[in-house]
Amino acid sequence: MSAQKLPGSVLLAPSPAEVKYDLMYFIKGAAAGGICCSITHGALCPVDVVKTRVQLDPIKYNSGLVGGMRQIVAEEGAMALTTGLGATAFGYFVQGWFKFGGVELFKVKAVEVLGEEKAWDNKTNIYLGAAAAAEFVADIFLCPLEAVRIRSVSDPEFCDGLADGFAKILKTEGVGGFYSGFLPILAKQIPYTMAKFAVQGEVADMIYASMGKTPKDLPSSTNVGISLGSGVVAGVAAAVISHPADTLLSKINKAGAGGEGSMMKRLMTIASETGIVSLCTVGLLPRCVMIGTLTAGQFGIFDTVMGALGASKFHFHDPKEAH
Repeated sequence: MSAQKLPGSVLLAPSPAEVKYDLMYFIKGAAAGGICCSITHGALCPVDVVKTRVQLDPIKYNSGLVGGMRQIVAEEGAMALTTGLGATAFGYFVQGWFKFGGVELFKVKAVEVLGEEKAWDNKTNIYLGAAAAAEFVADIFLCPLEAVRIRSVSDPEFCDGLADGFAKILKTEGVGGFYSGFLPILAKQIPYTMAKFAVQGEVADMIYASMGKTPKDLPSSTNVGISLGSGVVAGVAAAVISHPADTLLSKINKAGAGGEGSMMKRLMTIASETGIVSLCTVGLLPRCVMIGTLTAGQFGIFDTVMGALGASKFHFHDPKEAH
């Protein structure tokens, strides 16, 4: 928004909010989100390979995270731990673009609509709503890439890479094959993202409050450290909440899983065969390790990249306190 000239030649400058949270801010937030998600998910690809194998075949892979890695390397070679890396890195760049960028957009717009005081009083609800809306959009783009990744991890002979996997699924199953796991991915990702952003925001606010400081009062290194610490807590909470749906997502993308019929019928069959205890616990420890590390890394990298791009993440502000 440019400055406006009013009658009497008075020059009215745009408000700080209008300058700071413009289109370029949201593009920077989306880019930082894409980068942080791509890096963290790509780096943890070996853990995700083991987790997915454990979920798909818990009888064969029953020796935990480290034992599972050793077993895969012994049977298939070290490169097997990078299976699906291309789909993972690209898929989560796209997802991170829409997720982090979307959360920033929805947060800022909520404050503009509600006003600073009401937004502060309802910040947890705003976190939850912004995360849910942003994740829904992100999952539309992520689901096809997750289908290729899971198929390649469950069957290393399935494809030679991302493009080959796309072509094979499209040829054999059509467009619907890319979205066979759409409901489980929504059930997994939306609660996960809601918990991730709400818990991280609340824990970070508690840390700042205990210090009697705001983000602008502290150096960027301290803010990144707070993002990392609060991210670990948020990641573990999000992993526990989303784990049953994550297991279903892994299983339904395995060829023939759940038998014939609609997606809901197949999901019910898989859930019945697996059992609620197994859905909630099998592979949970490696997932907590993975998601706790991943989430901390995402928030730390996001803040770092935003700073490098000349922006800083939006934080809710208590209007009763001085800016």
